[in-house]
Amino acid sequence: MKLAKYKACICEGSAESAIIDILVDNDLLIFSRDEMLDESVIRCRSAKRFEERYLRKGFDDQVSVIRILDSRREDFRLSKAYEHKVDVINVITAPEIEMLIIHSEGAYDKFKRSGKKPSEFCKTNLGMHDVKSYDFVKDYFSNPQTLISAIKEYRRTANIPKGEYSLSDLLK
Repeated sequence: MKLAKYKACICEGSAESAIIDILVDNDLLIFSRDEMLDESVIRCRSAKRFEERYLRKGFDDQVSVIRILDSRREDFRLSKAYEHKVDVINVITAPEIEMLIIHSEGAYDKFKRSGKKPSEFCKTNLGMHDVKSYDFVKDYFSNPQTLISAIKEYRRTANIPKGEYSLSDLLK
């Protein structure tokens, strides 16, 4: 994965934001916080709003937009004025970011047999009710190596389509 000089890291939800913050703060990603626009994760799903807020600053170089999301169908269409200056990279966490917790708990096989959605499995089977909250995820993965292991295990077990990026592709 080749990234431009400027990077915008857009996260779909607060759990994804916490994961990127943990990884970037522990120097585990292929980019650093000082390379990120505003030096922080951006929570903006609309391409139009992203353009208005960030791209009108007039960059002298390309911008890589790294989108962390769980949907393969979510569009992010930039206007003609910016599409040549911006490289959009979708990092898919399908089915859900909660899969990292399921892997970390060693509960993947049990989850597969349950027939539940990952978030529901975390609530009912693991007793974790705040799995989508920033603070819960930040605390749960306070040891970044636990997160790295979960990301690698997710990559090993997930059926990731050819050409699609996952969180493991952002790791150093």
